[in-house]
Amino acid sequence: MPLNYHHLRYFWAVAHDGNLTRTAQRLNLSQSALSVQIKQLEDRLGHALFERRGRQLHLTEAGRIALDHADAIFSTGQELVATLSGTLQSRKALRVGALATLSRNFQIGFVRPILSRPDVEVILRSGSPTELLEGLETLNLDLVLMNRPPPDDSLTPYETHQLADQPVSIVGTPARLDPDRPIADLLREQPFILPATDNSVRTAFDALASRLSVRPQIAAEVDDMAMMRLLAREDIGLALVAPIVVKDELTSGRLVEAKDHPRIRETFYAVTLRRRFPNSLVQDLLAQTAASTIA
Repeated sequence: MPLNYHHLRYFWAVAHDGNLTRTAQRLNLSQSALSVQIKQLEDRLGHALFERRGRQLHLTEAGRIALDHADAIFSTGQELVATLSGTLQSRKALRVGALATLSRNFQIGFVRPILSRPDVEVILRSGSPTELLEGLETLNLDLVLMNRPPPDDSLTPYETHQLADQPVSIVGTPARLDPDRPIADLLREQPFILPATDNSVRTAFDALASRLSVRPQIAAEVDDMAMMRLLAREDIGLALVAPIVVKDELTSGRLVEAKDHPRIRETFYAVTLRRRFPNSLVQDLLAQTAASTIA
């Protein structure tokens, strides 16, 4: 039996409104009639499209996929009416969340393989770990970039993919940093710009200072890598960062890197949800990242 596009349009309207009563009023339908239309679409597709949580309607995984297709279908219809050209292609969406503190350079490097694809729209959002994992669970995000893995047990629905593992360096302006100075001397002599205390890199740095019996001067504690880069460029102190964060400054010579490394590493992860209908773009991107890492 062919798909009834009237049913699909009603579903599309409710999914975007998020409220059955409001949509029924807007479409001049009774709420029960609108519910029947959506139920018929669910029967045709063989999956529930909404689940009710209190008074709110939330898309199921099948509902999110149906909405993506409905967006494409009705967008194409609007393009047809507007242009009669038939040359424009529907675009697939990839919703990527990233920790607000994560390196922008790393984020861009990760999504770069699909940024130039004309059939893909990349939606980037940032937030806290709690916000991002909630975004995964509600299917508002397809993938989350983090620098620590989420909890892993039989009750958590996450799949964690290690993307990269990079050494953390000490960097500063040429006027402040002598690249040949040992780390112990730098810790004693120079102020430091450090990640916040809930960061795994900061934990490792504090342990290093303790082993060396040094209590370094802290010029700033920063939870944003872009701000840390700016403070290092302003010569506020030496920064503890992965080189990818300041790669442009290192290339230009505006910042230099200590030769004595602190032997601290930062690991980057992509976190996805175990889904019956995974976004194929996620698999493509993870496969390309794995291939480039092996190469």
